[in-house]
Amino acid sequence: MLSMSADDKTQFDAAATIVSSAMKDIENLPVIPREIQDILTIKPGERHRWLADGRLPSAGTRTVRLAGRARQITFHVFDPRVVEDLLDRGLVDQWRDEDMEAAAENRRKAAYKAKLTRSLKNAPKSAATANQASDEADVALAGWEEFGRDGFLR
Repeated sequence: MLSMSADDKTQFDAAATIVSSAMKDIENLPVIPREIQDILTIKPGERHRWLADGRLPSAGTRTVRLAGRARQITFHVFDPRVVEDLLDRGLVDQWRDEDMEAAAENRRKAAYKAKLTRSLKNAPKSAATANQASDEADVALAGWEEFGRDGFLR
């Protein structure tokens, strides 16, 4: 709220005009990452994941140099209309549900893969035992060729 003394009507009108013109363009300004996290109530990890897989569209990047730092940082900015659309359609909750289902599926796949790996580690021991059993069977069948020559198998 802007307040001034009654005597400064011209200064008040000038200040109100400046504020009004600044507020006209504010709806077109891009949304920075921290703001989108606050608006959508999402975590930085979710923002990064959704940005990487294309669910959260970027309106471009901005590069700034922070005060007192030599390096520049580059970050994605977002279109305010897209952010408004995401809020109106409730896509954030849907995306969270999809992420939870994908994580559960990945855990099931990893558990199956671990079980398979454990069973394969145990398999060579049983295969070696099977090879020993077949060697013993070959030894127990000594004289098999003579048996075949005598013609009992014809």
